[in-house]
Amino acid sequence: MNSLEEGERVELTVGAPAHGGHCVARVGGEHGQVVFVRHALPGERVTAEITELHKGFLRADAVEIHEASADRVEPPCPYARPGACGGCDLQHASGEAQRRWKASVVEEQLRRLAKLRREVHVEELPGGLLGWRSRVRYAVDAAGRAGLLKHRSHEVVAIDRCRIAHPAIQKLDLLRREWPEADALEAVATTGGDVTVLARPTGAGGLLPPDDPAEGTTLGGGGRQLVEGPAEVTERAVGRAWRVPPEGFWQVHPAAAETLVAAVVEMLRPAGGESMWDLYGGAGLFAAAVAGHTHGRTTVVESSSAGVASARTNLADLPHAEVVQARVDSALLRRRVTGPVDLVVLDPPRAGAGAKVVRAVVAAAPRAVAYVACDPASLARDINTFQELGWRLTALRAFDLFPMTQHVECVALLER
Repeated sequence: MNSLEEGERVELTVGAPAHGGHCVARVGGEHGQVVFVRHALPGERVTAEITELHKGFLRADAVEIHEASADRVEPPCPYARPGACGGCDLQHASGEAQRRWKASVVEEQLRRLAKLRREVHVEELPGGLLGWRSRVRYAVDAAGRAGLLKHRSHEVVAIDRCRIAHPAIQKLDLLRREWPEADALEAVATTGGDVTVLARPTGAGGLLPPDDPAEGTTLGGGGRQLVEGPAEVTERAVGRAWRVPPEGFWQVHPAAAETLVAAVVEMLRPAGGESMWDLYGGAGLFAAAVAGHTHGRTTVVESSSAGVASARTNLADLPHAEVVQARVDSALLRRRVTGPVDLVVLDPPRAGAGAKVVRAVVAAAPRAVAYVACDPASLARDINTFQELGWRLTALRAFDLFPMTQHVECVALLER
């Protein structure tokens, strides 16, 4: 039974970071009740305010810092604090400390879920900690004002600008206007120089999905309306201009697409004539990059109709490319795509590929699998399934695609 109440304050010594953007502490000593504390850093002594009560654990915000970590910095955004915007988890940590934090989370998930002990280094991307987010979703409150949501809440926080948003998005006047007929806005700034704004009309359908930069931004529901900018935008990567709908998935950090493609190609070492599957392929980014080396049979599997349309348009010049519209698990289990195949790229959503997909991939007997993951827990679970089937993790790189947040992107190489 919880001995504390919501809103109550308690002094804690903070422990290691955990998956989810918080640190672990305990009330009442080493074996006391677990408290997940946001806005804290490992080793700090803080006063924490209890924000949620759950069976077996509590959630809390560090509201006073009594003994600060040497890694603590002043957040560059005034809204990155308890009770305000929930978009950034780690603005109170230096960039180096953020990357160490994420590395420790990946290591812990691999150790706990895949029984692997592996040292992880999270690599920095160019551009710094601010101004990188090229897709931003704003929620609109009952008064028609756009803003960002509190952590684990549907309450809208009014802000002057988002410091991690792309400069072209920060220049828009969306936060100074009223939106009486919208419940959400989506702003997109591309590597091709396009800026587009979409709106979701009030009552278009259900609650907004979580605003997750690692999953891209989506307004959810239907009936999106174009507010300004082109209805189809251009992204540039791997020597190509990619035409995609603004609401379609594309990597959020401007340097992410090139960074991930380079890691995948380096790991897979594609050779002339090899065949490949790009599963959860989106617009076909990895397919194009690998096919540029193999010139062989290339199959993209994607469930989103927008992604399929983009892939078919953008890969039209590849003579041996096929785009299959289907859920990946259905495509494999119902033999819409069949092996053998030489190379596989897996780039699943946050939930991971799952055991059924992993087993089907292994059954196709590829030479190597490159797994691109936005969630270290899902990645570790799937690596464990590969291991149970006689495969092993032979390389792993991690990238700070989402500075100031808890999110981290990994690319893993799995081989028989």
